Amino acid sequence: MDSNQTPNGLYTVRQAAEILGTTAEAIRSRLNRGTLERVDGEDGRVYVRLDPDHTHIDADHTTDHTVEGSLVFKLQADQIEFLRRELERKDHIIMSLTQRIPELEARESPVGHSDGRDSDGSGGSAPQEQQEPSQRRSWLYRFFFGEDTKTS
Repeated sequence: MDSNQTPNGLYTVRQAAEILGTTAEAIRSRLNRGTLERVDGEDGRVYVRLDPDHTHIDADHTTDHTVEGSLVFKLQADQIEFLRRELERKDHIIMSLTQRIPELEARESPVGHSDGRDSDGSGGSAPQEQQEPSQRRSWLYRFFFGEDTKTS
């Protein structure tokens, strides 16, 4: 028997709150609703009768009460196994995609990229000789590369 426990599984409101990991006010509310059994002591104090499964004093709630073979244990083991399989599946997908990167780069069209670069990365959309004379380069291009010297 716990040193704080009175005979017949009775605890003070404060002790019951500590055991259940709640406040004394919450215990009083449960007593008023009838969800916990109230016992009036001969000394005028109010006691709470707790079932033996509630009397594990674990104030920081760190003790694992999962028993091997219980339904909760089996469900946790199934969930862990499922998550491991999902991680392996995703690793295989990532590995197969990264192995295909060189193949995908080789398949790219030599016409050009959507950002205006040629397949060689030069940045010009057409050779300078083929551009319209009235078409001027942007100020940014002129700043970095100078004015066009060739005007057809």
